[in-house]
Amino acid sequence: MIPAAMQDVIRRTFAASITAKERFVVEHGETLERVARLMAEALQHGHKILLFGNGGSAADAQHIAAEFVNRFRIERRPLPAIALTTDTSALTSIGNDYGFDQIFSKQIEALGSAGDVAIAISTSGNSPNVLRAIEACGKVGCFVVGMTGGDGGAMAEQVDFLLNVSATRETARVQETHIVAAHVLCDLVDRTLFPESHRPGGTG
Repeated sequence: MIPAAMQDVIRRTFAASITAKERFVVEHGETLERVARLMAEALQHGHKILLFGNGGSAADAQHIAAEFVNRFRIERRPLPAIALTTDTSALTSIGNDYGFDQIFSKQIEALGSAGDVAIAISTSGNSPNVLRAIEACGKVGCFVVGMTGGDGGAMAEQVDFLLNVSATRETARVQETHIVAAHVLCDLVDRTLFPESHRPGGTG
């Protein structure tokens, strides 16, 4: 039998996660729709999605890139998305030669093009390498969507679209909300680009 104290932890954790998500959708439901339309338009015109972050946010970047390149819920053509967290040779050579704060920005300079959409993920909004990559996005002409938490940190004033989990600064709760928001973006992009798959008789 699980001690009562553990049950309290379980209930508090779920309650905090639900609260964070509920506030997020009230504050950013419309922004999610605008971002989904932006991403769909970019993909429709031959642009790509670039994603980056550290730690758990790096895992989220890779997770969402895979949903676009492979599929989310429906059968459709692969969509171009790149997580800038996966090329160990690029990451280690940049980190070794120039510093960890440039591991994403130099990749943006190499791979980013005007019209691409960058998804910058930092639970605090203050990760130096993420902020530097946002600056690089401005130079090459990428749109920037910032996913963060708390008060948004420095990122809040530097992105085109802010998706901020304002209800909490707790990293785990922020990340849990980020992945739900990212899944919604995947779904909305698919529905926009492949509406026939979501009609009665389709695969969605």
